[in-house]
Amino acid sequence: MSGTTLGLTAFGILLLMLVVRIHIGIAMFLAATGIYLVLNHGELNSLLFTLNNLVYARLSNYDLAVIPLFILMGQFATHGGLSKALFHAAGTLIGHFKGGLAYAATAACAAFGAICGSSLATAATMGQVALPELTRRNYSGRLATGTLAAGGTLGILIPPSVPLVVYAVLTQESIGKLFVAAVIPGIIAALGYMAVIRIIVSLDPKAGPASERVSLKEMIKAQLGIIPVLLVFLVVIVGIYGGWANPTEAASIGAAACGIIAVVSGGMRFKDLKQSVFGTAIATAMIFMVLIGADLLNSALALTQMPAELANWVKNSGMPPVAVLFTIIAIYVLLGCVMDSLAMILLTIPIFYPVVLGLDFYGMSVDDKSIWFGIVALMVVEIGLVHPPVGMNLYVINKIAKDVPLKETAMGVLPFLASDFIRIVVLVFFPPMALWLVHVTG
Repeated sequence: MSGTTLGLTAFGILLLMLVVRIHIGIAMFLAATGIYLVLNHGELNSLLFTLNNLVYARLSNYDLAVIPLFILMGQFATHGGLSKALFHAAGTLIGHFKGGLAYAATAACAAFGAICGSSLATAATMGQVALPELTRRNYSGRLATGTLAAGGTLGILIPPSVPLVVYAVLTQESIGKLFVAAVIPGIIAALGYMAVIRIIVSLDPKAGPASERVSLKEMIKAQLGIIPVLLVFLVVIVGIYGGWANPTEAASIGAAACGIIAVVSGGMRFKDLKQSVFGTAIATAMIFMVLIGADLLNSALALTQMPAELANWVKNSGMPPVAVLFTIIAIYVLLGCVMDSLAMILLTIPIFYPVVLGLDFYGMSVDDKSIWFGIVALMVVEIGLVHPPVGMNLYVINKIAKDVPLKETAMGVLPFLASDFIRIVVLVFFPPMALWLVHVTG
């Protein structure tokens, strides 16, 4: 059996394990173990030696300390009640328009994503805050749940983003540059979702009735209440890219600031603090288990030479680079049926990254291609969060909206998925959408 055949066979077995709901970290470990055993004729020494080195190298990587800190920042924001302030502030500004509270929910998801970095946490938190109000205002179940499920994806698109940190570590790319590159696509994503809401309420005004207008005094008070949250975002992003703090230091400041804001605002109690710490520990342990499984699988695939041979085959196939990229995008969409966003990044970047860097896209430099592809990949994997059968955001929102059938939530997300695909196509053919701000600030 050739190395490429062995690698493809292991990859196929891995997908089958995911279909039967074996945890992604364990599935990658088992697939890698199979490759090592075949290549070493059943001997375990090479596998154990490699695993020992990989675990130490991964857990001693200082750059990855940023992950639990960003998760903790999101936990403080979740349990500290900051999401309510964001939704209320947006609602006082635009709630009086048709579909206004749906606009407000999208804007609040974007703002919450700027201090959270997790799609599931954004969807769950904003769902608990916004869904009761949307229901009380007689918004259709399809529009309300679809908006919140799609809006949750802004949690990983608008920086800080845990998947982008992982991408940066895997590719040795700058975390700061990736965060800056994601800002404009993230804003365009939020505006695209609002455009979808506008179209829906224009076709069916009863789906999103307008709320009463609030007084100017209440509106100003609500906006002043979210200034500390906006300052946290600016401190983290400007601190990282401005050079006065590395990502770990900026994340530490952001987590501490969110904790202080949550306590001062009265939303954080000892019970909430304990839940935040435990939630961070559990999420971090899961991420690192997946990271170690991915490291072992990637080292096994490297032994088979499958990634290098695949890159050479694509390079010599004569396919236009854009066709190759759209093929990769299609594979991501299919993988989204069986795995989550972080798993897709970990599993595919070591394979697809050298392929993309080996192709010529509009004469871009290697650095620009690296950043651009990271944003493209992030935007594609976010689709997996809202399309069946996995679509974790669908299940999170549906669990909160017990009176809305899952089918209705899935149907409600479809117009937002159309917006996602349009945005991805624009980014593929117009890379400055992600690179312009990086070049300007660089």
